[in-house]
Amino acid sequence: MIEQNPGALEGGAVAAVLVAGGGARRMGFDKLQADLCGRPVLWRGFRALAGCPAVGRVVLVASEEAAGFVEPWLGEAGASAEVGVVRGGSERHLSVLAGLEALAAAGCGGDCLVAVHDAARPLLHGEDLAAVIDAAREGPAALAVPVADTLQRADAAGQVTEGVSRDGLWAMQTPQVARLGVLLDVLRGVVKGGGLVTDEVSALHAAGHRVRLVKARHPNFKITWPRDLDLARQLFRPE
Repeated sequence: MIEQNPGALEGGAVAAVLVAGGGARRMGFDKLQADLCGRPVLWRGFRALAGCPAVGRVVLVASEEAAGFVEPWLGEAGASAEVGVVRGGSERHLSVLAGLEALAAAGCGGDCLVAVHDAARPLLHGEDLAAVIDAAREGPAALAVPVADTLQRADAAGQVTEGVSRDGLWAMQTPQVARLGVLLDVLRGVVKGGGLVTDEVSALHAAGHRVRLVKARHPNFKITWPRDLDLARQLFRPE
């Protein structure tokens, strides 16, 4: 396991939490270990964060097996960010909270911006990462894309029951960025209340925070099915 504990980040710095869990639920194999143009999917997600000049520390939240798998590759990331690894929880929000607690324990202040990113989104572009970080300096922000497809609601048998207006609907992505202190407060609140949230925006919104959505300008889809991995290989940008 990787264990580093550098000095505290300054208040204006940026840290990142890379969530690497649930790698094989739908794929039938661990998608995070799958090859994406010569490197594991998990490594690609790590490099997208650690390669950003604004990011001073990255915490990888993963199982011991996943962390051990990617550790030999981390030195090739060509990044100056400090790295730490912690074990994840049984649900995504528990894994994120573990990463946030690790940042706080390492000396990150409450004003430090934290970008929470899913490792299953390996195509994150530096331009989009920089844009959402910049937006978050004024308040919580997240990458997203407006819903373009026609939407229909269906019953359990797959029969259409009603149309759903797509006006104002956005499909959420990551990173989702907010101050460390704010994220700790809202996720601790979720845990205390016995709730379940699927992303940070849901927790922030439920706690009364306004979240700005930043339109992703580059492919940043989540690898869920084998076809997604095939598409990622076609779209991957040569280094």
